[in-house]
Amino acid sequence: MLTIWGRLNSHNVKKVVWLADELGLSYRRHDVGGAFGMDDAYLAKNPNALIPTIEDGDVVLWESNAIVRYLAARHGGDALWPGDPVQRALADRWMDWQFSYAEAQRPAFVGLVRQSPEQRDADAIERATVACGRMMTILDAALSTQPWLSGDAFGLGDVPVGVYAHTFFALGLARAPVAHVADWYERLKARPGYAANVMIPLT
Repeated sequence: MLTIWGRLNSHNVKKVVWLADELGLSYRRHDVGGAFGMDDAYLAKNPNALIPTIEDGDVVLWESNAIVRYLAARHGGDALWPGDPVQRALADRWMDWQFSYAEAQRPAFVGLVRQSPEQRDADAIERATVACGRMMTILDAALSTQPWLSGDAFGLGDVPVGVYAHTFFALGLARAPVAHVADWYERLKARPGYAANVMIPLT
């Protein structure tokens, strides 16, 4: 059975748990990180002291997007991680794009969710909001030509960005219409694994 270590309020853990549900995998998840801490046994698996980490048989793996790729390749067949290198790369680029988006969103998330009103840096939150809006227009343009970031069907390209899209809308960062992103988000919300693991209160 697949074992996942990481607290579910982490964006990176959400990716992995959501995908495991998409793939119909049986798994155990252990709360690690943040208020739950990390013991020596965990640090022996992941010396970076970050989450998530998985164990799948003899495989121990960390780095969320590497885990997502691995699970799709091992357990999902071509449906989520196509064998054609062009189709795979067109989806894969959004997995890397997500890292830049996460950096843009972080000051708004930390300020609005994890800091008290007295601690907040309003200028940093505003800069993050503007940066997120600018990046979401790039996403919106892509989704104006295809229904999913992976192409004609849901795939791995949608998973990492989809997690951050929930935070974008939950924080109210949209300042200009991004209708195609909003439509894509509504379709993500209809997926049971997304609703159960991503659309939880931000903490």
